[in-house]
Amino acid sequence: MILYPAIDLKDGACVRLVRGDMASATVFNDAPAEQARRFAEAGFSWLHVVDLDGAFAGHSVNGAAVRAIRGAVDIKIQLGGGIRSRAAIEDWLALGIDRVVLGTAALRSPDLVRHAAADHPDAIAVGLDARDGRIAVEGWAETTRTGVIELARRFEDCGVAAIIYTDIVRDGTLGGVDAAAVGAVARQVRMPVIASGGISSIADIAALKAYEPDGVAGIICGRALYDGGIDPAAALGLAAEQRAC
Repeated sequence: MILYPAIDLKDGACVRLVRGDMASATVFNDAPAEQARRFAEAGFSWLHVVDLDGAFAGHSVNGAAVRAIRGAVDIKIQLGGGIRSRAAIEDWLALGIDRVVLGTAALRSPDLVRHAAADHPDAIAVGLDARDGRIAVEGWAETTRTGVIELARRFEDCGVAAIIYTDIVRDGTLGGVDAAAVGAVARQVRMPVIASGGISSIADIAALKAYEPDGVAGIICGRALYDGGIDPAAALGLAAEQRAC
């Protein structure tokens, strides 16, 4: 199982939000590249980077910070937030971003996602940001009538690397994860699922780890890493454990 420390970018700084509310932003580091180096030195093999301003604007806003992060570390990076065109996808992959996350585009432009995934195997992920089981888009500002499983199944046969399932109600709250709900999503789709939202402790990681056989392949950790609620070494050790036969 892969752990992804989150670097959420707002106004060039590394922040955390509560339930996606931009007004709730807490700045944890005004030098995102330095934060990326800290995560790399802690032993993480991936970063999960989100351009929060870009998610609302519909195009890259924190590009300079993303480029600085890419130049600062050798580990893999998955990037989301405002990526809604083929040109943007190609530009980020050419820069050295390992995986692009498409959220709003998955709902608004499904053919874009399908063609990009076919042309770039394992480099395209679909972000399923859900509020009460319904997909939210445009930086979570709009909740649609489309269900999580309904949207996920549209991309099962085109080479998408993973589904990133975010529980908006829990995101940034440190309120704990609904591991059973994540496991239920994983059982209903034929793609690896990366869980996000509410992870607050090693116990949450253990709870999600139990659903690894169902297809839960990764966990995005945010505020708990910054606040010290999760020890990186302990979390990485748990994630790497092999299940007994």
